[in-house]
Amino acid sequence: MAARRACAAERPHAAARRTDFYRGSRCGRAGSSGSSSADGWVEGRNLEIHYRWGSADPNRIRAYAAELTALNPDVIFAAPSAPLAEVQRATRTIPVVFAQVSDPVGAGFVRSLAHPGGNITGFALFEFAVGAKWLEPLKQIAPSVTRAAVIYDPATPSATGFLPLIQAAGRSSGVDVDVHSVHDTGEIEGVINALAKEPNAGLIAIASPVVTEKREFIVSLANRSRLPTIFALRYFAEAGALASYGIDNLDLYRRAGSYVDRILKGEKPSDLPVQQATKFQLVINLKTAKAPLGLTVPSALLAAADEVIE
Repeated sequence: MAARRACAAERPHAAARRTDFYRGSRCGRAGSSGSSSADGWVEGRNLEIHYRWGSADPNRIRAYAAELTALNPDVIFAAPSAPLAEVQRATRTIPVVFAQVSDPVGAGFVRSLAHPGGNITGFALFEFAVGAKWLEPLKQIAPSVTRAAVIYDPATPSATGFLPLIQAAGRSSGVDVDVHSVHDTGEIEGVINALAKEPNAGLIAIASPVVTEKREFIVSLANRSRLPTIFALRYFAEAGALASYGIDNLDLYRRAGSYVDRILKGEKPSDLPVQQATKFQLVINLKTAKAPLGLTVPSALLAAADEVIE
């Protein structure tokens, strides 16, 4: 998101212009807006917000990045990696806050987590180690699973960081893990249809622009094929996936909103360390478990879940 303060010399909370630039889940918009209200910014009174929604269209994302930087705001908020990369190409001077980026150092967005340098800082999605935990609830709910397919979008560089950890978890739990790169709906459909012919199979999907945009298609096809699935983010379970385990997205966006506030009040991105996600949640879709999958979720796992969708 981006903002520009006007008449800042007159009063600290003078009119500001802020542009939100989202490509992923729309939950980010609600999270950051809530933080702004709590910090004393009121849209239409001392805050001007311009939203852009790039979806998974690279051309649209690129055009919006150029459009928003041309507004010369006080701060830009971009999430996740794809729009952030385009904003970085468009400006090296306007302060930028990000959220939901898996590997900001490896992707070249910041120099280090403690000392980001430059004009970019924010909140990382999660460490790659979380990928090692996705098989555990999948096996607890569907203990017969002995083969799991992992789909990921190679256009998202950070996605490959999860693969070795998922494969290691598979070896320790007796699950053969097959990795498939996917670029579009056709390739996703091919993987799921082939997997459905295998006995005792399950599906793990690493979040990316393609996977997020096509989540309802993926979940629907997997459920029709009676394949248990687990994803990283809650909105996949909301869409009908068996389970999700990962960060609390709304919490991450609210925390990112606090950095936007601090920058609007005069702090520099280079002085604000990149922070990691601290709040994780396990969500189980009990409705999907019962039908169409015909699975019984252990009571201990239900008790441990942060949310159960019935």
